[in-house]
Amino acid sequence: MIGEPDPGQEAAAPPDDPADDGVRLFAMGQVSLRPAARVAGIERMGERLSRHLRAAIEPIARVKTQVAAEPIRSARFEAWLNELPAFTSLSHYRVPPLKSGVLVMVEPDFVTRMVDAYYGGIGKPSKHRAREFTPTEDRLLARLTEAVVGALVSGWSEVAALEPVLAARETNAAFASFVRRDETIVVQSFTVNPGTGKPTSLSIVYAAAALRPFEALFAAKVHGGDGDADPDWRRRLAGALENVRLPVRSVLARPEMTMSQLMQLKPGDVIPIVMPAKAPLIVADRRIASGTIGEREGKAALMIEEVFGGKQ
Repeated sequence: MIGEPDPGQEAAAPPDDPADDGVRLFAMGQVSLRPAARVAGIERMGERLSRHLRAAIEPIARVKTQVAAEPIRSARFEAWLNELPAFTSLSHYRVPPLKSGVLVMVEPDFVTRMVDAYYGGIGKPSKHRAREFTPTEDRLLARLTEAVVGALVSGWSEVAALEPVLAARETNAAFASFVRRDETIVVQSFTVNPGTGKPTSLSIVYAAAALRPFEALFAAKVHGGDGDADPDWRRRLAGALENVRLPVRSVLARPEMTMSQLMQLKPGDVIPIVMPAKAPLIVADRRIASGTIGEREGKAALMIEEVFGGKQ
């Protein structure tokens, strides 16, 4: 669980020790505590990255693809590697100014399915999974991971300008080189479901220590929304705004009277007014246009002759 020490990292006094007052030994630098600020920043970035990943994967999958961000987790690098199958695609990218770079994990079956889909198939997995990629799979894997780091660059754009460069690819988890095996990593996983096929997992791995310099930027700039407008959301918002009703009025005259004159008013009195050459069109106390008063279809009307761009 994130935020709890790894098993075996704490030494407790024997239960029958009368001196046991709840104090526990603490191995400095070896207990994995939740890096709250930086993990929260990466987690908020998940929805944004999901949209960028979907846009990157769909041209390869050639079908509508669903991408969902999973909860962020923190683990020892060695423990995470032990969870992976022996044959797994791990691509190490250096992304200055982020020290240690990132590791992109892609399941081999997903690569095979994407090759089949890209060349006109329906994205079927191979019945006999080899222990190495074919040249065609290697080329598509390169294109897929480049798309992933491109999405990463877009997602991080408000925090830092990343400059990704491929450092190494590895297909054997036991030989993966990223950080020290005892270091803490932050794993951001995504469930990818292209069409009706079997969902797959894709992960972006950070060194927890490398995220520390960006904590303040995460707190200040990473929000739940996305700086890039979703076209569908923009269209629906525009449609909704077009149906909003606003009170519109026009003022024909503003005569002034003293308080004594006002108190003396009685039925039949006439208040002289001067009609302006042009009457204003006012919306929510803002003068947006002016025109001439006239008549149309038996009703008083205002013919717009001038529209103002600024507040009047």
